Amino acid sequence: MNRIWLPLIGCLLSATLAAADEPPQAKDPETRKYLLDRVDDVAIAQLYVDGFEQLPLNDKLLIYHLTQASIAGRDIFIDQKYKHSLLLRDLIEETLTHADGIDPEVLAEIRRYAKLFWVNNGPHSALTSQKNILRCSPEAFAAAVQAAVDNGADIPLAQGQDLAGLLSSLQAVLFDPKFDAFVTQKSPADGEDILTASANNLYDGVVSSDLEGFEEQYPLNSRLVKKADGTLEEQVYRAGFDHVIPGGMYAPELTEVCKHLEAAIPYATPKMARALGLLIHYYHTGEAVDFREYNIAWVDDKDSPVDTINGFIEVYMDARGQKGSWESVVYFNDPAKMAMITAFSENAQWFEDQMPFDPRFRKPEVKGISAKAIQVVIETGDSGPVTPIGINLPNAGDIREQYGSKSVSLSNVVEAYERASSKSARAEFCLNEEEYRRSAKWKSLTLALEVNMHEVIGHASGRNADSLKVDPSIAIKEYYSALEEGRADLVALYFIGNPKLVELGLVDNAEDLREIQRTAYEEYTRNAMTQLRRLPTSTTIEEDHMRNRQMIVHWLAANTAAIDVIEKDGKTYYQVIDVDGWHDGVGRLLKEVQRIKSEGDRAAAERLMEDYAIKINTKLRDEVLQRYKALDQPAYTGFVMPQLTLVSDPEGAPIDVAIDYPQDMEAQMLRWSGRVK
Repeated sequence: MNRIWLPLIGCLLSATLAAADEPPQAKDPETRKYLLDRVDDVAIAQLYVDGFEQLPLNDKLLIYHLTQASIAGRDIFIDQKYKHSLLLRDLIEETLTHADGIDPEVLAEIRRYAKLFWVNNGPHSALTSQKNILRCSPEAFAAAVQAAVDNGADIPLAQGQDLAGLLSSLQAVLFDPKFDAFVTQKSPADGEDILTASANNLYDGVVSSDLEGFEEQYPLNSRLVKKADGTLEEQVYRAGFDHVIPGGMYAPELTEVCKHLEAAIPYATPKMARALGLLIHYYHTGEAVDFREYNIAWVDDKDSPVDTINGFIEVYMDARGQKGSWESVVYFNDPAKMAMITAFSENAQWFEDQMPFDPRFRKPEVKGISAKAIQVVIETGDSGPVTPIGINLPNAGDIREQYGSKSVSLSNVVEAYERASSKSARAEFCLNEEEYRRSAKWKSLTLALEVNMHEVIGHASGRNADSLKVDPSIAIKEYYSALEEGRADLVALYFIGNPKLVELGLVDNAEDLREIQRTAYEEYTRNAMTQLRRLPTSTTIEEDHMRNRQMIVHWLAANTAAIDVIEKDGKTYYQVIDVDGWHDGVGRLLKEVQRIKSEGDRAAAERLMEDYAIKINTKLRDEVLQRYKALDQPAYTGFVMPQLTLVSDPEGAPIDVAIDYPQDMEAQMLRWSGRVK
């Protein structure tokens, strides 16, 4: 719940990424090939890493083993997201790799579906939660699979099952858009339960009422199953210890992850080595207390130049907001871009003291904030191929208050998105030339300021009321993640025009600061409209980051005079007409949102979301879709990750780690699943 996605706070994405003819390995960002492919509304781009070649061998080897752990665990999230996903992947990839004689049009459609599957870690969109389907006939697909089998494809069949039976069992999964339509649905129609309306694999046969009075021992790392006798069973994600603790779900995958983490320890700093050891221990036991000890040790390691995020962490996919999705990120420090985020972390107490909310909910002493700009080497699971641009962890409020937190700004991801910024889309939704010129001039700095404040002084701010005896996520339930993302955005928006930014040297002067503040408010307001294009058929918004933006803008529109909706030449525009009123409204809303979080006021959170965040203005959405259709812009981007190769001397001793850029998502995914070398 503590991350930020550029498509939801910054510029829109474009298919006009730099795609020069120079060599793809070029070190100059201006000559790199970023755009690799386009499939439906998704751009596929290459992620580049600057500075890896100059790292000490020890750090390279550490990163290499940590990336192997990332790859080893990615199937966990794919299975968590949808129970049929791993079977679907085997079926599709075996067909693609044994394709001789398959009808070219059918093969092209299978490849289109596969690319969407790879980008989204399953058939459901990472952005909208909705399911993608095959656009050929079931008969044509069956003929293609049969041809692949004739070519030697190894299609997984259950005992006693034939190919026709397998394809029949998957027909609705592959071809019916209404079957298992949403991976997460927090606001289902007709009173349907949020757990049964969500197609993810975190629950089996469980409805919300079953959980009344049930205390979960493994809230983050378990799957809940309702047994035949009506009782609930927690299927724990853990590797287990021989003869002591039985292995649980994903034991083989977690054992492999642990093997690579153990290989990384000799190259880690002492504090990082201790944290990795605790993570390994947690993966074996699955116990919440062990995960807590790991998080404390991870936060305590503030100086290691290389770091990793690895675990069952974010809860966006769970309609209840409790079950953690597996993810892994591996990164190293980017000193060249560290100044801004460091300035916020070093002055976090000043910002905390100036918060507009009740002093009871401010931290009297901000502890242990670590903030870094980083170069990402790999992101898998819930973090990739669709990646955030900022992360703040851990999520546990008590650890954050007592021990601190880590915030990172993903420099190379931000750069890749920046090179995807769309001039044509920005021009289309700016009301006039002045607004467009302002956006073009200040968007990059505005985004950087917002991202860093969101993570460092946003998520890390505030404290719970003394009367609240549980984590606010438990009290607020399915509305918590969107509320918390909105709170962090509000903090950034509240301070974006503060003179402190000039004092810290982050903005040159007061005149520029005023322009940046207006640009930030205009960008944010416009995006509440333009993000609707990502929901072409929905009537409700399910993704938490999208909900938080809708909540803020529509609350401001309803409770201030700062935003005007203008019709011009048959087109709708959202215009900021009062910057000071916008800022004052943000302060009022932030005060209330912090109160809701600090007191665990679920009813108030529900009212905010129901009134301002969830329902889609379908007429406006359809207009936005038509305007974007003429622009032919992708809605979001999935990244191909760098490839690391261990280099050894004739005796087998490691002497280097080579980095290259595959430029091909299909090749990378087939390599990761072991189907190609």
